[in-house]
Amino acid sequence: MTTVTAATHAGVAPPPAPPRRALRTRLARHWYAWAMVAPVVLVITVLVLLPLARGIHLSLTDATELNSGRTIGVNEIPATYSFVGLDNYVEVLSGADGAFYPRLLWTVQWTVVCVTLHYGLGLGLALLLNRALRLRTLYRMLLILPWAVPPFVAAFGWRLILNEQGGVLNTLLGMAGVSAVDWLGEPLAAKVSVIMVNVWLGVPFMMVALLGGLQTVPRELYEAAEMDGASPWQRFRAVTLPGLRPVSGTVLLLGTIWTFNQFPVIALLTGGGPGGATNILVTEAYERAFQGIRDYAGAATYGAIIASMLVVFASFYRRWLQRHTGEVLG
Repeated sequence: MTTVTAATHAGVAPPPAPPRRALRTRLARHWYAWAMVAPVVLVITVLVLLPLARGIHLSLTDATELNSGRTIGVNEIPATYSFVGLDNYVEVLSGADGAFYPRLLWTVQWTVVCVTLHYGLGLGLALLLNRALRLRTLYRMLLILPWAVPPFVAAFGWRLILNEQGGVLNTLLGMAGVSAVDWLGEPLAAKVSVIMVNVWLGVPFMMVALLGGLQTVPRELYEAAEMDGASPWQRFRAVTLPGLRPVSGTVLLLGTIWTFNQFPVIALLTGGGPGGATNILVTEAYERAFQGIRDYAGAATYGAIIASMLVVFASFYRRWLQRHTGEVLG
């Protein structure tokens, strides 16, 4: 009987290791990196992924306060809600609930106005503070103070300022001969009030970020543009704005996401009133989840839709920004 032995040819790669052995080898080789990443993964899983999965699951049911499981004394009442699929999404997106599209319209208006004012005022203050001024450090500290104040403290402070009876703003208007305005009780005035407070809170972040961006623009570019006879406006358009484009793209994205989900200002200043006039999507979801007969499924549906819209917006925005920046640099 002849035994044929296959010779191993030099230069031929050995057969790939089994998946388990490859995984074990990778873990053994990079164990330190895995150990450093593990706490972050654990925290993200517990604080983000599990609640997100739970919310998506609830959005596919008809869970409310009445049919959810709960314990009363020694009695345990089991949950009786059922799976309804995409019915909640169909109801919300079709407009059958009567609240989604009015809240969406106001949320978009609120976001656009606030972010525009955040960026415009922040850029103006950053340009001012980027110049040589006396007491510039003091000005920076005073302008950053609103950012350092917790939003709930700011909201309660502004309630005292905007109060119809005895409020600081109405007192000043009365001294000027102007009748008092119900800042928090009339729909239009309430919208102006929440925008004003949110702008007061958000401008310092934009100012600090854009000021840092301005300080990275080479001075030689301004000097070269000035030698070529460029006016201040031309230098601003040709040097300042392109130099700020990376910073501007990031802060505009962050500002849009934060403003779209700005819960404390509206919840604590107007409570969504009067008559729901200042309710944005996130405060509408809160009311569904925690006021009246709690509609957990409806609130979870709103939350999932809000998250989806922001993810889609961020994805398209970053793609557009990268393409636009590449064209400019090219």
